[in-house]
Amino acid sequence: MNQKKFNSALIDLAEKRIQLNQLDYADEKYDEAEDDLHNAEDAFLSEFGDEMENILDDVHERVCSGTDVLIATAYIAKNYVRKGESLDGDPLYEITSKEGVIVEADKYPDKTARLVLVPSPARLVLTVGGKAKEIVWEIGKN
Repeated sequence: MNQKKFNSALIDLAEKRIQLNQLDYADEKYDEAEDDLHNAEDAFLSEFGDEMENILDDVHERVCSGTDVLIATAYIAKNYVRKGESLDGDPLYEITSKEGVIVEADKYPDKTARLVLVPSPARLVLTVGGKAKEIVWEIGKN
């Protein structure tokens, strides 16, 4: 997988989510922004869907074996918050513990856990009980 291209596509999705979230549903630009987001998600799945499915299968097997794997775009947060820039000039993002796909984390029984895809660097983050965050996959490291 081309790491830079993957991260760039993920940044594009995060920015489109931010843009859509800043618009009121009644705004005349809302429908266009929503279509742009859906088109970007489709392009992301077309280019990276198969590889992400393999990555997600592996992460689920290691982290949340009792939870079904969903399509990669399901793991993209609904809300990202820009928090500066990386040394490469890429935007850095934070997410809340309420973002991502709810999973049954093997290490954290009886706690609400979620998996979310975050850019810069591209990674899957496990949030647990609204507090703990653990990187369970990072591009180029797993």
